[in-house]
Amino acid sequence: MEDIYCFAGNPLDRVSERRRDREWIAALLAAPESRALPLYDLKPAIHDMESPALEWQPLEPWRERIESGATCIFLGLDDDGRAHFAVDATGADSASNATAENVDVRALAPLVPSGDAAILAEARSLIDWHARHGYCAQCGSPTTVSSAGWTRRCPNCRASHYPRSDPVTIMLVVRGERALLGRNKRRPGQRFSCLAGFMEPGETPEEAVRREVREESGVKVGRVKYLAAQPWPFPSTLMMGFLAEGISEDITIDPEEIAEARWFERAEIREMVARAASGEDDPSRVSIPQPLAIAHHLCRRWSNGLDEI
Repeated sequence: MEDIYCFAGNPLDRVSERRRDREWIAALLAAPESRALPLYDLKPAIHDMESPALEWQPLEPWRERIESGATCIFLGLDDDGRAHFAVDATGADSASNATAENVDVRALAPLVPSGDAAILAEARSLIDWHARHGYCAQCGSPTTVSSAGWTRRCPNCRASHYPRSDPVTIMLVVRGERALLGRNKRRPGQRFSCLAGFMEPGETPEEAVRREVREESGVKVGRVKYLAAQPWPFPSTLMMGFLAEGISEDITIDPEEIAEARWFERAEIREMVARAASGEDDPSRVSIPQPLAIAHHLCRRWSNGLDEI
């Protein structure tokens, strides 16, 4: 059975073929059963952090704000055919209950069902994209929202702009019973992770794996094996996970990106996986990312013998 990592497994039917049907979308917006998920500075309001859940609200109270220009995105239909929308509620009263807390998606995602985390990823990425793309990249004119929030169009030059997910390769380089992990300069403490980097134009994922590993660590890579992918809505990337065969051993780090890189024994990584899975987050100890991140699962699967290069 395929593993579903955090932010994947969205249960909504996106009905992408009907997003341009203005009458259909208008009917959904007017339907009393339609629901809205407001995000305040890209954060949902949560009333009970001991039992967190997405706060789906009737769409009607948000209608005036939407008509005034707030970003509203059709997320999809649930199994009962009920429409779900995301609304940029930045600047609005965060909730009728003063005890509500606007919670960062990264912190909330591990605490809610996987389907809800995937919906959050969709909503956050799209609202953030609209906030960043108010002007046409072709002529500089202000753009307008269309296709139920899935397109921005320029009324001046008629260009259409679509949300993008940037492809990123993330890889666990293995050599015998050891694997290569690196520590990013921007991250404090002793947190190590898999090496990663953006794909470049005219490059396959396998070529990106080899290039990024060589650039960041000096290690040469042979065979590359794809394992799994994870949407990562910060702001909007697709993390493509690989195992990579290290065919050299000496490390020469890129000091602009990496503070340290080293080879770890399989048993060391297995122990770090167990500590991370238990919730331990001691910055003074060498560690790997929590289960929220695909890097954790690449380490988990290899260190437990579930995947080999």
